[in-house]
Amino acid sequence: ASFFVAQACARHMLAQGRGRIVNLASQAAVIGLDRHVAYCASKAAIVGMTKVLAMEWAPHISVNAISPTIVETALGKKAWAGEVGEQAKLQIPAGRFAQPEEIAGLALYLLSDAAQMITGANMVIDGGYSIQ
Repeated sequence: ASFFVAQACARHMLAQGRGRIVNLASQAAVIGLDRHVAYCASKAAIVGMTKVLAMEWAPHISVNAISPTIVETALGKKAWAGEVGEQAKLQIPAGRFAQPEEIAGLALYLLSDAAQMITGANMVIDGGYSIQ
């Protein structure tokens, strides 16, 4: 779906001579998660697609990805409630999960004129999990 949405939007953006696309991937795109082969592979594919589209559509469209850790949405809170969530937080140097506002803030930045020179990037928001 990410490719088809990007492709549809790019038609209009190219006609206007400018645009920005932000794809949503996951920290699972850059690390291996036990028993998550399909999820990791699909998120890594989004990062790869982001890089290729950034090259193909430059200089008119910037294309970037955001790869968050677990985000405390309603679904995230339910899926990671209790001991399993507490154990997961212990593995994150920041000691917590991401908040939706943190992901939205980065997306707004990447969509702004302040980020004109950023394209093909995968911005990982994981509280330091992937630097270990």
